[in-house]
Amino acid sequence: MMYGSNFSRFLSYQTNMNELYSCYSYHHHPCTPILHSLPLSRSYRHISLPVLFDLHGKSSFKMRQLPMAVVCIVMLFVLFRTINYEYYQEEREKKWSFFGETMSQENADNFAKLKGLPQGIVHATSNFELRPLWLPSGLRSKVSDYSNRNLLAMPVGITQKNNVNDMVQKFLTGNFTIILFHYDGKVDEWSGFDWSRTVIHIAAQNQTKWWFAKRFLHPDIVSTYDYIFLWDEDLGVEHFSPSRYIEIVKEEGLEISQPALDPNSVEIHHRITVRARMKKVHRRVYELRGKTKCSEESQGPPCTGFVEGMAPVFSRSAWFCTWHLIQNDLVHGWGMDMKLGYCAQGDRTKNVGVVDSEYVVHKGIQTLGGDLTKDASTKTPPTKHGLDVRTEIRRQSTWELEVFKERWNRATSEDTRWVDPYKSDQRRFRRRRNSKRLS
Repeated sequence: MMYGSNFSRFLSYQTNMNELYSCYSYHHHPCTPILHSLPLSRSYRHISLPVLFDLHGKSSFKMRQLPMAVVCIVMLFVLFRTINYEYYQEEREKKWSFFGETMSQENADNFAKLKGLPQGIVHATSNFELRPLWLPSGLRSKVSDYSNRNLLAMPVGITQKNNVNDMVQKFLTGNFTIILFHYDGKVDEWSGFDWSRTVIHIAAQNQTKWWFAKRFLHPDIVSTYDYIFLWDEDLGVEHFSPSRYIEIVKEEGLEISQPALDPNSVEIHHRITVRARMKKVHRRVYELRGKTKCSEESQGPPCTGFVEGMAPVFSRSAWFCTWHLIQNDLVHGWGMDMKLGYCAQGDRTKNVGVVDSEYVVHKGIQTLGGDLTKDASTKTPPTKHGLDVRTEIRRQSTWELEVFKERWNRATSEDTRWVDPYKSDQRRFRRRRNSKRLS
């Protein structure tokens, strides 16, 4: 069987090479389709000498019309294509599975802890769907088929109840499960809204959005939801439809996204988040003025592959990665938005984007539970009278940013098996750019 397989491969290569040589002989130019028909695999390395001898023998009348130099060039070209393809494939595998083996080992360890249970009784996931305390006997055996496939999680304070009400009403029409994180500890005050008993309430005094998310949105708990909306409470949703938004991100293949910001929003920190009126979605911005210059050559945040922390939307897979990126003790989340592209499940310039057709207004209200730039303060020791709390929060956030950068740099240097998927892309882009300039 081995001999037959090798003989078949021998005949296949002989046929392809004969066609290639005849193409050169009769048409006097490279025959690209034939080159592409050759399988790009390690098999090229095993083109045996008998093929060449056979070409010199049986096909000698064709070889006479083809200079030996051209034959050598063609063979070198095929060899180069093969080696280059294999190298690219190996680099690609390293890029997007840099922690796959580690996670597999963790899963194996976790399953080992369950060896005392029969496999059929293990229920590894959960969700936030409310369950009744009792059901009529005729309904007890029926399994509920929940239609809520998406989740909205939002930090809220009672002072913003009117805007929160508008947001909740909008998302309830899209069959969302909703969780409210009460950073002011006030829950009973929301009972006046009809929807209050249908949403999940979690209260913790003076805690931030990222503190809540790390502790209550574990991937195993939210794994039943297709998309996780982790939004701030000060967003105007008059021009936003959750259902249409979901349709768009699915069509565009966006793993991480956000709705565009109305140009009249109070606070806009990055130009890429501003709505482009004539587009449905945009993935990059062009800006040659100011401190940060963005052009077609830009390959990373904040020019492309970037969303801001006030209204991010994650796919299930992207959230699994993002949850592990959130630092348990760095509650303000500064700097994390620049690294979200590593969780885009592929190329961040394609899988991260801003949806223009469904946009929101950022009102920029100073609250305790804000976005990456204005989150809640943690409990601090008594300070002098007249202390500016906002200033202290910013100082804390700035300190956390530096700590996050240090941890990232240390992690990338210590993990020798991790390959930065974007550094090699940047080198490849620079090589293409330089070659175009030289030509």
